[in-house]
Amino acid sequence: MTSWDILDSVKRVIDVFSNDRPSSARSLSFRKLLFIPLLIALLVGVFSSFYTVNTESVAVVQRFGRFQKTTPPGLHFKIPFSVDRVTIVPTLRQLKLEFGFATRGATNEYQGSQQPELERNMVTGDLNAAEVEWVVQYGISDPVQYLFHVHEPEATLRDISESSMNEVVGDRTIDEVLTYGRSEIEMDCLKKLQTTMEQFNMGIRIEQIQLKNVHPPRAVQNSFDEVNRAQQEREERINIANGERNKVIPKASGLAQQMISAAEGYALQRTNEAQGDVARFNQLLVQYEKAPLVTKQRLYLETMNTVLPKMGSKVIIDEDAKQFLPLMNLPSTPAPTSKR
Repeated sequence: MTSWDILDSVKRVIDVFSNDRPSSARSLSFRKLLFIPLLIALLVGVFSSFYTVNTESVAVVQRFGRFQKTTPPGLHFKIPFSVDRVTIVPTLRQLKLEFGFATRGATNEYQGSQQPELERNMVTGDLNAAEVEWVVQYGISDPVQYLFHVHEPEATLRDISESSMNEVVGDRTIDEVLTYGRSEIEMDCLKKLQTTMEQFNMGIRIEQIQLKNVHPPRAVQNSFDEVNRAQQEREERINIANGERNKVIPKASGLAQQMISAAEGYALQRTNEAQGDVARFNQLLVQYEKAPLVTKQRLYLETMNTVLPKMGSKVIIDEDAKQFLPLMNLPSTPAPTSKR
């Protein structure tokens, strides 16, 4: 029942006592009217003695301003007339803070900033300017610490988050912030925030940090894009050159290794042949020392047996022959004729 229902019930009671009656009856009614404030107070006390906690929240009860207890979801009783004051804290809901931009229609007054352009302007470690937008997703882990340990915990969380992000971005180059270092920035900032929440006993758990739009200031956006295109072209040419290098060098290395292996094989072959010739000469020397004439004759015959087949046609003459030419079958050549 709402307060309008209570006022409506009180009005009906007043109407009953204010009807036209005799003077004695009106005197009695006047006395009864004295009980109307008590009746109103009773009704207000009854209907304000109960409160309901939804499933994703807990209630923190304060009695005369001092913490009394926490109550789980459900219907509960409290002492009325501001003796007990109940604060509903959404412990199971995921909350978020936006930095560098603001979503319209947000129910949380601390979700966005009134001056987002001041939050997103940052300076990187290599002294370049960048505009960084991010979101901090958090939840309430301890409602008592959340309400009583820090004044305005959500505003404090905004200040700490902004300071942590500025510190993390200030330790990195512009390329890391804009491209490949985003995940590392999110993780480092998350760790810093979690550590700070534990040190301050704020009763807040940091669940996630997400980088949104990260880009250079709009005044230098075109120049920065040109630099990026030049860097991409440079990287592309370097990759092409490395590809050619990776094709040529292995091929040359393989050819060099092949030539080295061939040379080593030839050297081994020549060494083995030389050693074989030496061994054969040593054997002949032993035989020659035993029978010089026989060995000499055998070597001569073996040499002639090797040489003569390679000489083609042969003419064998007697050593007493006087002339050699008559024995040769010389081809006849016609005499040259003179031209007239």
